[in-house]
Amino acid sequence: MEKLKSLVPKNLEQTVGSSTVDDLPSSCSFLLRLFQQSQLFFQLIGDLTMDPENALCGKKKDAALELKRQGNQCFLKGDYATALVYYSQALQVAPMNAVDMDKNLVATLYVNRASVLLKMDLQLECLRDCNRTLQISSNYAKAWYRRGKANASMGNFHDAIRDFQISKNVEVSFNGKKQVDDELKIIQRQYKRSNTVQEHSNNNKLDDFDEPIQVKLHVTTSNKGRGMVSPIEIPPSSLVHVEEPYALVILKHCRETHCHYCLNELPADKVPCPSCSIPLYCSQRCQIQAGGRMLQNVPDNKEILKDLSDDLRKYVQEITSPSFADLRTDDVPEHKHECDGVHWPAILPSEIVLAGRILAKFVGQGGVFADASNLVDMLNLSHHFSEMHADSKLECIIYSIILSSCLKQFFPSQLPVNENTISQIVILISQIRTNSISIVRMKSFDAPGSRDQSGRLSSVAPFTCNMEQVRVGQAIYTTGSLFNHSCKPNIHAYFNSRTLFIRTTASVTVGCPLELSYGPQVGQLDCKDRLKLLEDEYSFKCQCSGCSLVHISDLVLDAFCCINPSCFGVVLDRSIFNCENKKTKDSLTVDEQSRLEPFMLTDSFLHAGPSHCLKCGSYRNIKSSCSTVDEAWIHFTRLQQEINSNRVSETTVSDALRALCSLKSTLHAYNKRIAEAEDNLSQAFCLLGKLELAADHCKASIRILEKLYGENHIAIGNELLKLSSILLSVGDCNGVECIKRLSEIFRCHYGWHANTMFPFLNILEEETHKFVSTDV
Repeated sequence: MEKLKSLVPKNLEQTVGSSTVDDLPSSCSFLLRLFQQSQLFFQLIGDLTMDPENALCGKKKDAALELKRQGNQCFLKGDYATALVYYSQALQVAPMNAVDMDKNLVATLYVNRASVLLKMDLQLECLRDCNRTLQISSNYAKAWYRRGKANASMGNFHDAIRDFQISKNVEVSFNGKKQVDDELKIIQRQYKRSNTVQEHSNNNKLDDFDEPIQVKLHVTTSNKGRGMVSPIEIPPSSLVHVEEPYALVILKHCRETHCHYCLNELPADKVPCPSCSIPLYCSQRCQIQAGGRMLQNVPDNKEILKDLSDDLRKYVQEITSPSFADLRTDDVPEHKHECDGVHWPAILPSEIVLAGRILAKFVGQGGVFADASNLVDMLNLSHHFSEMHADSKLECIIYSIILSSCLKQFFPSQLPVNENTISQIVILISQIRTNSISIVRMKSFDAPGSRDQSGRLSSVAPFTCNMEQVRVGQAIYTTGSLFNHSCKPNIHAYFNSRTLFIRTTASVTVGCPLELSYGPQVGQLDCKDRLKLLEDEYSFKCQCSGCSLVHISDLVLDAFCCINPSCFGVVLDRSIFNCENKKTKDSLTVDEQSRLEPFMLTDSFLHAGPSHCLKCGSYRNIKSSCSTVDEAWIHFTRLQQEINSNRVSETTVSDALRALCSLKSTLHAYNKRIAEAEDNLSQAFCLLGKLELAADHCKASIRILEKLYGENHIAIGNELLKLSSILLSVGDCNGVECIKRLSEIFRCHYGWHANTMFPFLNILEEETHKFVSTDV
């Protein structure tokens, strides 16, 4: 990108920077002609669209064989975890038609990985890898044998017997047949004793409960543009919208850890794309839905079937020829145009790859670029191209030229590389930047604590889990994008695989806008930082109630306390004061004014200024106060480092307690840094086994966060999760009430998905039941 930028003359760069939508085609035309005269540009496109034989993202038999050899060595040494890594890497680069020692290489790698998975007690994953082997080579005796071992380990004795019978039938060596026969006799005896068949399934998605959408929303236009409103009153936790993405892409940092189609975490038996080495999938279903080929069976099926009974023939057909007839077929495969080893999907930014998928879908559905507005009109999404920074405009046009040139290789006749096409792609990228939704997964840090002999959570290691949202993907939801942003949202978006769900988190009145948070919320950042982030990321100035009205949270979040010990007023630095001073005060209700009264006077912005208490007018030296806070925070930085290493010293905790006193004498009681300090001390006391003190500091942190976020915010649920486990560990019955409250908060935000998405809820509710039963 930087090399191409350096080719652009300053005068052309200035022209592009000041361009609008109307003169965008001419700007694109100038840049296109400039690059088409450059050898550097053609070299870049050649590298991004390299032919499969030479592509780094293509398949390589030699590389696969070397990885297989290393996997074999690790397996023989008993290093199964490393062997698993090598076999999985080999599968990523192994060509589907490669042969090794008279057997299909991919089939051999799957059966080798199945052996590792069986050694690691991952029977279900082993079973699936055996199935994949058999779909390629149905007479692979080792695959049937290991499938039988896996089924036997899971108690599926009936299937295990059939697996061993088929393995014995296709095994060619005498010793091999004897080994299978001995195993078969053992399993038959076990089957007679148990006479039970257990079924296991792999369901990496949430349960598909059929909850109806409870209201049909209306699209309206306001000062924020188009948005969604409710025609009726809606209670909290109501499901108001469900939608599949128009297009989706995984983020680069998740490519090795999450499925490239459904974005769920990858299992141990992850499935690579058969045609290129980039994507990884959690299952064949996802791999096929993304546009990949099915595993191809070597024509040996008739040979294996000829000596089998009718029951075993049917069984072989079920295993080796799975049906995916129920998969969605209405969509254009999103990965197909990225296959065959081309580099650009792995190198270009995620939002550009997402634009490529939207273009491929547009063309695949019969869209044409004859009219310069076809693609833009089809998505019908807003954009802010004219408001973008000059450098962003130039970057956007250059990426559009690169993307259209790369896609030209796959769509030679449907996608002309000219100013009209490039202009549409520029607007598309601008639409993505404004309207794309980040798909997140909730990640927990620290597992449930160990249990004592009675089955309760250990008093030494309570369940002090920290929850964090992790961005894993980026998607366009054409209707979901119509929901406007608010820093004080009344709806919550979450994801089941690729599917977007939206629920209300508060009561919604008739005609009230339904608004979600695009990222920053009241309580997380102060108003000036939220406004800057939203303008930088989405190119709009937020005018939501959180940014236009005075709120307690924005006043106290980064505030200093008054030097008068009897005054609870706030002292603000100049930047925060100026931001809050611009907000509307006249529109506040009587109730809202009464809630602000302890912190400020109604007309305090007229009579007080920065560094002065908004309640009594007392002056505080902000520069000196900041130095005091910085010195105190050194001790909490050291404490956090020790917490991360799970080794906390009494000395460090004592220093942090003294530093907390210093913070409390300088910062306002509801300042977010005091909440963070209290939380750090709670974690430290947990590690020291002083759970009563841990609970006290956790409660103190929650009291502050309730002021910043509100009592029913999901952030409060996360903190109640820590507190409830601590209280249960010390036998405090208040832990039961904590669990009830956090369950209500999580179910308000996630509905019937809550227990499936957050298994710790089941753990804690189980502990509650035990606790109540013991007390009774």
